[in-house]
Amino acid sequence: MTIPALPTSRPKGDRTGAPDESITAWALAARGGDTDAVERFVRALHRDVQRYVAHLCADPQAVDDLAQDTFLRALGSLHRFEGRSSARTWLLSIARRAVIDSYRYAATRPRLSDVPDWQVAVELAQPLNLPGFDDGIALLDLLASLPEERRDAFVLTQLLGLPYAEAAEVSDCPVGTVRSRVARARATLMDLLDEPDGPAVVAA
Repeated sequence: MTIPALPTSRPKGDRTGAPDESITAWALAARGGDTDAVERFVRALHRDVQRYVAHLCADPQAVDDLAQDTFLRALGSLHRFEGRSSARTWLLSIARRAVIDSYRYAATRPRLSDVPDWQVAVELAQPLNLPGFDDGIALLDLLASLPEERRDAFVLTQLLGLPYAEAAEVSDCPVGTVRSRVARARATLMDLLDEPDGPAVVAA
């Protein structure tokens, strides 16, 4: 199967994501060797994968590599995808494993810095010069203060728009746990926004 070059941004005029049903159909068609479906599948989910790994990854410079690794893994495993869950959920689960594997690999090597640069991460994951871009940076600064599991649940459901059941599947935990993590994340973010020097983040 020919692997298409991954896009660095969405095409002009592509302001909304494709429905999950269409993406899943493309994944199933790609499994059968439809190269056009492969291209559509990759383009439809590339931005979601970039955003997700940017929130999970402690090394913002590795975001593009992790997104590439995610799609290479996914395209190599398409023959096992049966459409029982949405292709988006399936792909984000692969992205999560790619990030975890990168942590395990990094743990065996010397690290130059343990401080994630969230502003660089959002610049890699979002298009520039759009309304609300500064708010996005401020939101990521707030998210950086959350425990990892709560941040993961919040990103999946509130930023990527996954239903709680699918976020639970990606995170490999019960739905109730995801709901609790999101509620606690929201409460923490609201407390931070209520502080006198807290940023006025519209997205929160």
